[in-house]
Amino acid sequence: MKKIELLAPAGSIEKAKIAFLYGADAVYCGTSSLSLRARADVGNEELIEIIKYAHNIGKKVYAALNIFAWDEKYNEIIELVKELEKEKVDAVIVSDGGVMEIVKKYAPSVQIHMSTQANIVSLNASNFWYKNGAKRMIMAREMNKEQLKYIMKNKPDDMEIEMFIHGAICFSYSGRCFLSDFLSCRSANLGECSQSCRWSYNLYLEEKNNLGNFMPIETDEHGTSILSSKDLCLIKEIPEIIQMGIDSLKVEGRLKTEYYIASVINVYRTAIDDYQKNPQNYDYTKYLKEIEKVKTRGLTTFYFNDRTNKDIQEYSGKQYNEQYEYGGKIIEYNEEKSIIEIRNRLKVGDVLEIIIPNKLQPQEFIIEKLWDDETDEEIEVINPGKAGQKVKMKLPIKCEKNWIIRRKK
Repeated sequence: MKKIELLAPAGSIEKAKIAFLYGADAVYCGTSSLSLRARADVGNEELIEIIKYAHNIGKKVYAALNIFAWDEKYNEIIELVKELEKEKVDAVIVSDGGVMEIVKKYAPSVQIHMSTQANIVSLNASNFWYKNGAKRMIMAREMNKEQLKYIMKNKPDDMEIEMFIHGAICFSYSGRCFLSDFLSCRSANLGECSQSCRWSYNLYLEEKNNLGNFMPIETDEHGTSILSSKDLCLIKEIPEIIQMGIDSLKVEGRLKTEYYIASVINVYRTAIDDYQKNPQNYDYTKYLKEIEKVKTRGLTTFYFNDRTNKDIQEYSGKQYNEQYEYGGKIIEYNEEKSIIEIRNRLKVGDVLEIIIPNKLQPQEFIIEKLWDDETDEEIEVINPGKAGQKVKMKLPIKCEKNWIIRRKK
């Protein structure tokens, strides 16, 4: 059984480190001005630092230059591409043919991956980009498993295939959306999406020419979220995906928290490893149980199993699984008093879980004592105030720096 890559999002240097710690083989990230996440905390210097860090620990980085670029962006693109060639980034993700030509010219040693934004849904499209220099195709999320199997069976041997297995789904085709630009002058295709599809709307609909064809609309005081999709989750389908021979499994979420990345990547890492070690005993329910601890929208398999699937929209716009939240991150382990950087309110008596890398089952414990990080005085409760606020507590097991702790609400 061949090695399959687990690819994680990295919206900052710290998130990249967390992703690697919890089992990612590679991360994808991009600068805020040239990738499709303008709010990601990554500039040119941070991107180079992530590349150097990853290479030092034997991991990979794929730089996202997947905007649809106006002409005035190309000078900036050229300078960054030259730097990426110098730093030997593992690949550049593009969606625009013009950007692809720049990469081929100024970074000839760097692999090119075609973004999901390129809307690749066929073998013919895959072959087109392959002949023009792309090594890997990141398939559109709208594809089903039969279409993927066909491509895997008929593609060139050295063409790589990547697919999304978890995370947010855009209402528009592979994320190519103009709604945000129209409503808030923030272009999704330049990385500035205001997520207009997640907004609540009041809709007044009268259909005279198609009687009986009703759109299911549920409204509350906030209206209805008729464009908001559920989140993709293919944890049950991991065995079938591995058997297909897919090269890379991708998790969406460059703007998600370190807690989200640690939780989701850790689950998929253990699921993939467990299946490859013992294919006969794969039980997706135990992995799903851990995924459901993470605050998210409803979950869907989208079109992977069934092109006619209608269970993909989240009309209420609500998020679920709110029984847990980000508690904190371990900064320094000490047997009696470990230092924790807090993310939410913690108090004596709270039930916490330590998310252990490469282990599905977290370590649960109850806070028995808390100490102020600066004065070492015993306290009962601590609230997040300043950025990077810390507290001391006794942990039940030996831990490492950057392990994530969640709080049971």
